[in-house]
Amino acid sequence: MKGKFPWKDMLVLGGALAAAIAGVAAIQAVSGRIDGVASMVFVLAAFFVSMYTEGYLWGVAASVIGMLAVNFAFRSPYFAFNFTLPENLFSGAVMLVVSIMTSTLTTRVKKQEQLRMESETEKMRANLLRAVSHDLRTPLTSIYGACSTVIENYDSLGREQKLKLLGEVCEDAQWLNRMVENLLSVTRIDSEKVSVKKTPTVLEELIDTVLVKFKKTHPGVNIHVELPDDFIVIPMDSMLIRQVLTNLLENAVLHAEGMTKLTLRVFTLGNRAVFEVADNGCGIPKERLRTLFTGTLPSEGEADSGKHGMGIGLSVCAAIIKAHGGEIKAESKPGEGTTIRFWLETEEIETEETEDEQ
Repeated sequence: MKGKFPWKDMLVLGGALAAAIAGVAAIQAVSGRIDGVASMVFVLAAFFVSMYTEGYLWGVAASVIGMLAVNFAFRSPYFAFNFTLPENLFSGAVMLVVSIMTSTLTTRVKKQEQLRMESETEKMRANLLRAVSHDLRTPLTSIYGACSTVIENYDSLGREQKLKLLGEVCEDAQWLNRMVENLLSVTRIDSEKVSVKKTPTVLEELIDTVLVKFKKTHPGVNIHVELPDDFIVIPMDSMLIRQVLTNLLENAVLHAEGMTKLTLRVFTLGNRAVFEVADNGCGIPKERLRTLFTGTLPSEGEADSGKHGMGIGLSVCAAIIKAHGGEIKAESKPGEGTTIRFWLETEEIETEETEDEQ
């Protein structure tokens, strides 16, 4: 497989040398003298090329071309090559050394940056694996324990006890199903390489679908909904955004201890639709907010403090919103509640009145 021609490096080389020639010509026109100046300008050009190109070739090429240009056009005898003068050879050697040293340093810096990014990627994968392991292990342990209890004590357990245990199994199975949906979403989204397929979606229809699904799993939870009066259409992958809203609502139900009010609010700000899920529960500690959307579990003790961790649910939400070109943030005060907010770009709809005006 043939590599692509390095047009960017070629443009940097050509642009730097052209700027150097123009700069030396301008200095000559203004001051009438360029003794020693031409070599310095072309050294800077070689340094610039070495900084912003890949490898050593382009910097060395800039040094050689710069040396020839100075020798030919800016040294006596003008417009003729003369390699007998020591200063010409010295300036060429200086430019060559500068380009090689700069290329070496920039190559090392780029390699270190690449290693750092790879290290961060591995760290994120480890955090994600840790979160997945925890979120899957907890309900599986609960399911196993409840089923074992029913099997081993079937005759001694009363009907209500059996129904209670089986109900817990059903809840944990639903949780596992949602976790699998989140994992499938992770495989669908690579926000840096793949763009989601957006289709115009009516806001009210989106919210109605989310509420219907949420009520099936949490029939006893009331949601206060605030929507704009205007007809709002948002380009999105509606299935993924439904999953984001469902995750945020369920996180509030599962983790906002003491919650008495859950609000889903949507409003417009310019050409953005802003979604807010707010509760008046226990809130989130400040140190947890910093890693809320990364999938990182702060500590084993904190991770095991609840029946179900927030795990990858919120990190999936962040990835989905980022893939849509939006942004998600959280605000929380311990004891007062939490608000998670994200925005998406809206789409302008031409009404009959605007069409008549046109």
